[in-house]
Amino acid sequence: MGPDDGALMERVRRGDQAAFAALVGHYQDRLFTVAHRLLGNRADAEDAVQRAFLNCYLKSDHYEPRWQVSTWLYRILTNVCVDELRRRRIVGSAVRPPDEGPTDKPVQHLDFRRALERVPTEARMLLTLRYVDGLSYGELARVRGISINTVKSQLARGKAILRKVLR
Repeated sequence: MGPDDGALMERVRRGDQAAFAALVGHYQDRLFTVAHRLLGNRADAEDAVQRAFLNCYLKSDHYEPRWQVSTWLYRILTNVCVDELRRRRIVGSAVRPPDEGPTDKPVQHLDFRRALERVPTEARMLLTLRYVDGLSYGELARVRGISINTVKSQLARGKAILRKVLR
């Protein structure tokens, strides 16, 4: 979307269901891609996106027009994903293996997904948002509520871990 995202969010804040549907329609695929990469399976990713949009709707009065809508949605989504990853650790379950797809998947793709699971959660989120959605360092800092220097160090840490595991 773009400049009219703020106007759309204002309509969502007033309870306009058509505006909310338009917001969901525009952002759901991007959010799903991020959630799937962070959580590792389709069902959890779909659930996370639904919870993120529910939070967006219920807390639309907390949206600040100075924020980009996409940044605000990514922040909501990453918080939902962090909560899910914490819940998994608390109940003692391991991170679920990635969805099994067609058996002709390249071995390199599977190796990368396994390697990504070894990267700490915060760095994995930043890597995903940076290299899947192309967010800038400034956007990453706003989404996660951290400094740009922390973004850079977390990205470097994540890339170093990936390189080490993939060797």
